[in-house]
Amino acid sequence: MRLLLGASLGAGLLLIAAPWLWPTGRRTRTPRPNLLAERLARAGLAGVPLRTLVALSVLSALTGGGLAVAMTGVPAYGLLAGVVALAIPAMLAASRAAAARRAARSSWPDLIDHLVASLRAGIPLPEAVAALAAPAPAAYREAFASFGAGFRATGDAGLCLDELKERLADPVADRLIETLRMAREVGGTELVGVLRTLGSHLRQEAAARSEIDARQSWVRGAARLGVAAPWVVLALLSTRAEAAAAYASPQGVALLAGALAVSVVAYRLMLAAGRLPEERRWFR
Repeated sequence: MRLLLGASLGAGLLLIAAPWLWPTGRRTRTPRPNLLAERLARAGLAGVPLRTLVALSVLSALTGGGLAVAMTGVPAYGLLAGVVALAIPAMLAASRAAAARRAARSSWPDLIDHLVASLRAGIPLPEAVAALAAPAPAAYREAFASFGAGFRATGDAGLCLDELKERLADPVADRLIETLRMAREVGGTELVGVLRTLGSHLRQEAAARSEIDARQSWVRGAARLGVAAPWVVLALLSTRAEAAAAYASPQGVALLAGALAVSVVAYRLMLAAGRLPEERRWFR
């Protein structure tokens, strides 16, 4: 009986693992988007390679750690400061991307109005899209100009629209570009009406988000103040020799590491509580 149960259990486990051990065919896996590269694109830094950001992060960590050790003489401070400074370039890129997204969210309705006016004036669709380089925000101006140059060089509107979508890396841009692609490929007499409806919806959404974001700003301010205040006090205490010696001990290092972990977790939770949900990119 035991032999039968063991054989049944082994057969069951083998059947569970069979799809991974003996796949029936070659599966095509959708590539996962590189979130860091997409964030750089949103920040207007699409031409910056990821290795440059990594090098800046390492340099920032070494600089921050060295300054902390030079000021306090405690190696633990240098290690913690280096860990925090390591994330500074990525945080700056995220902040710039968020600012660019807020600016773009408020400017998309105006861009759609410019596009509708160009289409009603009889301008061809690719040229109307390329003309958006003038009224577009600074972060998106180069992308529209590159679309115009690419279309004049190749004449392939579909390929240029794909490149424009990747450079903009914006959910609203995805919806707009896919609408324009469908209108160009299959034709559509209601394109102007659809664009007007999209612009009106985006204008209402931007107004609502702006009002809610203003009310949630105090949560982010409280998070930054709550995280920074204890470390400022710690920096002041480290000027005393006995405090510096205590934090240089193994127990002090463990205490600082735990405090840093708690600070990071608390800061992320506060930001999550005050962050509005961002629209996802569905048309990749």
